[in-house]
Amino acid sequence: MHELAADGIPVAIACRVLGVSRSGYHDWAGRPVSAREQRNQELTKLIKEIHEESRGSYGAPRVHAELRLGLGEHVNRKRVERLMRIAGLQGLPRRKGHRNLAGQATAEDLLHRDFTATAADRLWLTDITEHPTTEGKLYCAAILDAYSRRIIGWSIDKRQTSELVVAALAMAVARRNPHNGSTILHSDHGAQYTSLAFGKRLRAAGLLGSMGTIGDCYDNAMMEAFWATMQRELLDAKSWETRDELATAMFEWMECWYNPHRRHSSIGMHSPITYEGLYEPPDTIT
Repeated sequence: MHELAADGIPVAIACRVLGVSRSGYHDWAGRPVSAREQRNQELTKLIKEIHEESRGSYGAPRVHAELRLGLGEHVNRKRVERLMRIAGLQGLPRRKGHRNLAGQATAEDLLHRDFTATAADRLWLTDITEHPTTEGKLYCAAILDAYSRRIIGWSIDKRQTSELVVAALAMAVARRNPHNGSTILHSDHGAQYTSLAFGKRLRAAGLLGSMGTIGDCYDNAMMEAFWATMQRELLDAKSWETRDELATAMFEWMECWYNPHRRHSSIGMHSPITYEGLYEPPDTIT
C-alpha cells in the first residue's frame, strides 16, 4: 500500500484494487513500526554501507563477517542474506577460468601443492598478471605471504621483463623478515623467474626457490586465487583508458583495500593485516 501511495495512486483506488477497507488501511498505517522491523531497517542501513565500502564485492558471508567481527552486531547469517535479497544487493560472481592440466613434474617443486604456512615469512608465492588498457597491456608482479594472504611486494610496468619480478622481490625483502635459507619463494617457470637477474636476487636474499609443474595452474593455486579476486573485484569493473589509471587503481586496491580491509574466509574472515596482528608475535611483524 505504501508503495502504491508513493507512486501517486489514490488510497481509495488502491484499497479497492487490493480488496481492503480505507479504515483498515489507515489503522494499519497508523501502527508503530515493530521492534523487529526497526532492527531490520538498522541492519539494512549497515549492510548497504558495508556493501558500498567493499566496492560492491561482498556477498552475504563477508557482509555477515563484517557485521559480526567488525561492528560487533549479533545477527544470523540467514537474516543478512534475506535483507540483502530484499535490498537487491549481492556480491560479485566468481569468474570461470580455463584450466590447463598439461605439464611435467620437476624436482624443483618444494611444495607439491601444499600451501600450508604456520607463520609469516615461511612461504611466499609469486606470479604475474596482465590486463589491457586503450594504451596497451599493463603487467603486475606480486608476492603473497601464504600465511596471511598478504601482498608483501609488487611491481607494475608496461613490459613483462625480469626487472618487473626483481622489483617486486626487492620490495618484499625490504618490507619483511625472510628467514635465511628457510623461506620458500614459489613461482611458475616463466622466463622472468628463470632469468639470471631474478636467480641472483633470490640467492642474495637467502630465499629457497621453488617452481611448480610446467603449465599447471594448480601448482600455484593460492596465487591464482588472488589474481581471480583482483580480476573480479577491480580489473573487470570497467574499461581502463590509460596505464597510469590502471596502475593507480591496482596500487590502491592492494594497499588500501585488500591488505588492510578485505576479509578472507580461509583466515577466519579477517583481513591479512588484522590476521597477522592477531596471531603473530609482535617481533615477527615488520
